[in-house]
Order: sequence, then structure tokens, then C-alpha cells
Amino acid sequence: MKTLLRPAVSLFVLLTAITGIVYPLAVTGVAKVVFPDAANGSLIVKDGKAIGSRLIGQNFTDPKYFWGRPSATGPMPYNASASGGSNQGPLNPALSDAVKGRIDALKAADPDNKLPIPTDLINASASGLDPHISPEAAAYQVARVARLRQLPPADLKALVSQHTEGRQWGVFGEPRVNVLQLNIALDSLHH
Repeated sequence: MKTLLRPAVSLFVLLTAITGIVYPLAVTGVAKVVFPDAANGSLIVKDGKAIGSRLIGQNFTDPKYFWGRPSATGPMPYNASASGGSNQGPLNPALSDAVKGRIDALKAADPDNKLPIPTDLINASASGLDPHISPEAAAYQVARVARLRQLPPADLKALVSQHTEGRQWGVFGEPRVNVLQLNIALDSLHH
């Protein structure tokens, strides 16, 4: 028995050290050298202070800002430690109520807007952390933000266009707008 136990424990300790310490440190080290921005959280720094990440959405509720996708995380929106969808199916009344509430909030913030509401403004992403909206979702909000900030809508349309990212490598995904970066640029506009 002793002859079997000693090699098993030794192998367990060795593999634990390799896979639990050496490998993660090596991968982290390589990532920090090859992809330093991503390895450090893709942080957005303003005036020497980190104000967010390009990878995690933020909860903008002031109508003077562009709003992002709804978040299904709890206990607060965009909680990175609770990433995940709501897992509510299309027949779940809670999902119907949530979508109706989001539609009502959009209409209350901009009652004159008669455009169809883009689905990414009323449906949460699978992770609940998505920092992007579609260009259509940003365009839907231009009139409201322009009116409340007393800016020409054409200026905001140009700003949205400047912050629209294309498909990754020209092939994957859809065009998208990072809401945090758009709102930072919005705050820097002087009119």
C-alpha cells in the first residue's frame, strides 16, 4: 500500500504545482508581454483614473447619455462577478414584464420617438455584461441625447459613426458601438 500511496501523492503534488501555479503564471506572463492592454482588463483611463473597461458595460440611466444593453446580472446591473443571462424563456411572464418595462422606459425618456426600438435595447445579452450596442440602437437614441444636451443631431450622428466598430477582421460579428467610449466622447464635446 505504501508503495502505491507515495508515488500517487508525489504525482498529485507535482501536477498541482504545474497546472495550478507554473502554467497560470506562464500564461499570464506571456499575455502581459504579448497583449498588455487585454491582460490588464482593457481599462479606460481618464485623468489618471480607471473609469471602466472596454469589455464590460456600464449602467447609464441618465437620458443625457446613450444607454447600453440591459443587464441580467444581479444584484446590480453589469456585475462582472455574476455574469450570466436571466435564463427566462419566451413564455416566462417575468421576461415579458422586463421587456415591457424597458420599452416603457425608452418611450418615457423620448416620447416623440416613433422609430422601431432595436431589440438590443430591450433584450439583455447572454453574459449580461455586453458593452456594445448596434449602430441602430445608438441612432435610435440620437434625437433624445441631442435634445437634452442641446446639440445638433448631425453632430451626434457623426460621433456615433466615429465610434462604430466594424466586423472583427472584416468577417466576424456585427458592427457595434462601445457605449462607454461613446459617452466619454459625448462628454468631451464642447458646444
